[in-house]
Amino acid sequence: MSSSAPAAPALRPASQVMDLARLGSHFQSPLSFVRSSMRRMMNQQWRIQRSRFELDAEGFGTAIYRIDTPNTHYHCVIFSAYLPPEKRSDRVIADQWDVCFVLVAGDVDDTQLADLQRNVPLQEAGRFDARVLVLSRANRSLRNFERFVSALAEGTQPDPRQLADVGYLYRTTAVYGNGKFGIADFGCLQHNPDFNQPFSAQMFTVYLLRHFSIEQIEHMARARAPQRAVKLDVALQRYLGVGNSTGLGMAPFLLNHPQLVNQWLWARETALARVLAQAAEPARLQRLQALLQRAQLHLEQTLTEDLRQHQQDQQTLAELAPLGAWLERQPASTDLWPRLLAWSEAHAGIGCQELLVSLLLELYPDQVTPLAEQMGVDEGWRLQAQMPLAELRELIESHYAWALAYDFSASDAEHFFWYRSAEKEEPRLGMRAEEPGADKEMQLGIARNIQRCYHALLAHLRAHPGELTAHFLIAQPAFKGTVRRLQGMALCAYGEIRANLLARDMLPIHLLRCKLAFFGAGKFDPKSSRWVRITLFQGAPLVSEIGQPFADDWNFAVMPDRGQ
Repeated sequence: MSSSAPAAPALRPASQVMDLARLGSHFQSPLSFVRSSMRRMMNQQWRIQRSRFELDAEGFGTAIYRIDTPNTHYHCVIFSAYLPPEKRSDRVIADQWDVCFVLVAGDVDDTQLADLQRNVPLQEAGRFDARVLVLSRANRSLRNFERFVSALAEGTQPDPRQLADVGYLYRTTAVYGNGKFGIADFGCLQHNPDFNQPFSAQMFTVYLLRHFSIEQIEHMARARAPQRAVKLDVALQRYLGVGNSTGLGMAPFLLNHPQLVNQWLWARETALARVLAQAAEPARLQRLQALLQRAQLHLEQTLTEDLRQHQQDQQTLAELAPLGAWLERQPASTDLWPRLLAWSEAHAGIGCQELLVSLLLELYPDQVTPLAEQMGVDEGWRLQAQMPLAELRELIESHYAWALAYDFSASDAEHFFWYRSAEKEEPRLGMRAEEPGADKEMQLGIARNIQRCYHALLAHLRAHPGELTAHFLIAQPAFKGTVRRLQGMALCAYGEIRANLLARDMLPIHLLRCKLAFFGAGKFDPKSSRWVRITLFQGAPLVSEIGQPFADDWNFAVMPDRGQ
């Protein structure tokens, strides 16, 4: 590198990166789990073959797919059944679904298949063993499923605009991993070379549902009109994704796993810093301009009835035009990328800024994609009981000044409380002044907990100067968890979301979008501030394309031309 090349810039500060609204403006990137899972699958040429496909004319029955990787093999077992209209619901209280499915390590013999047939349709009420890696269920899209089957049965292709409106045939309502209901704990996968990254087994299982949805509608169309039916056009197959419906159950994860969140954000910010350090060659500049145009078209084709999300999308679209115009006036140079990001921060909102970050990460895969293998971390922290209490005070003041700044004497600062429903063991959000249950509050008000700990610590230091953390916790044992968190996060640049999650103006949807963007979600369509529908794997390569030359270039999928 020449001496005139700029030095690698520092990572963006946590005060900027960990802002809740900014986290809630993320888009997918090459580091997202669907992208890294797809790269591994394609580059290692996994084999996915149908070993059983016993469906009737209505698509009900059992399908099994065998997956062979360079390391071992798995099976995905899918049960499709009739769902009465009155039972159709995306809510966690539902007890029947259109399809239920599992990813199983190794073989599935007749005994295990019979056991799965009994338990998989029960979902949370079923019981499983550690051979099961992922447990999930999904419902058909009422707007798309029948229209697609009917079109294929009539020998025609569905209108691509139907997938622009709703990008899937199936929508998952839960994808369980990590030891729930007896299935394999994540510890079982940490040394599994196929699924050692967070959520990689879950994302792969969702990908298999996409493949099943294509084969199922083609089967149903043939059953209706054996002579006239056609297969789904390949361009439409690629544009087809899998939906997901997610509510508050996802939100506490980001608060309960701050070390993992720190790793995710560290990887993303490190990737950005590496890109900003590169000289902008003409070919990369042209590539970014093409990506901007595609992202703009993708956003134009993203529909939502949610007013806040619609306004944010429209603002981002409006800001992309001047950003693109500014970029066209710039020659390729060594410092173009930092200047471009600075221009966005000066002239555009956080939605446009974070979209630009995602697109910049696409330009230098050799610099960025290796970081996708560093998205996991061994979580845990030990109490440092011998830490002088004065040092703990300094740690809070230096690392958590943002938490100390909130005024919790104001009623709006403690408007919400988080609790776990007795019925489904799922997190919920209550209004403190209007609803009962605050006595069973989950400890997700991190800023409030730290403030309370800090004030108790100051009082203890005044009475007992020079004492250790151990002395404080003997007197105030309720703060042990908070102190362990403070000490454990001291070396993490990111990880702590800088927001009061109890405040009246807090939007839980930001938490959901942040995590879903790391999954690789697109087309965010909030149904309220507490739950959202998204699409995964839209634009991804097909099972039939595994083993062919692979270009990792399917982000921000756009509608194929009609008749293509």
